[in-house]
Amino acid sequence: MAYSTIPSPKRVQKMIHMLLHLVALGLGILGIYAAFKFHKESQIPNMYTLHSWLGISTICLFALQWIFGFFSFWFPGAPPMMRATLVPLHSTAGLAIFLTAICTVETGLMEKGAGSPGRSETLLINFAGLIILLFGLFVCLSTALPRIMPF
Repeated sequence: MAYSTIPSPKRVQKMIHMLLHLVALGLGILGIYAAFKFHKESQIPNMYTLHSWLGISTICLFALQWIFGFFSFWFPGAPPMMRATLVPLHSTAGLAIFLTAICTVETGLMEKGAGSPGRSETLLINFAGLIILLFGLFVCLSTALPRIMPF
């Protein structure tokens, strides 16, 4: 979305896109570290839920996508013809990873909400889940619609 929302030269948009994703990757790794540390200190087993499996898969795919994008599009950069071929694959994989992240968040909310049925927190958890789902839907539409209907 950095390409469609930031009015700058393409190289600047590309750098902002890359740096924002690098920050997101760092924060994701920090989050996984915190989860493993919390589980160890609380003597909770690791990797026993769908949420944890999706989380590890998402962060690994995201890291691979970032590395692939960095070497293909930034440094040293693939030849222009190859980059043109890789762009649809890179953007589709990015959208798939984003949807996997949305699923990870939703399963995490469901996991936390299952422990408190009927409590007032459940309403907040359900509302947050709905907002996150709608956010994911609108991001997907905003990235897909320009390709379907070029205005």
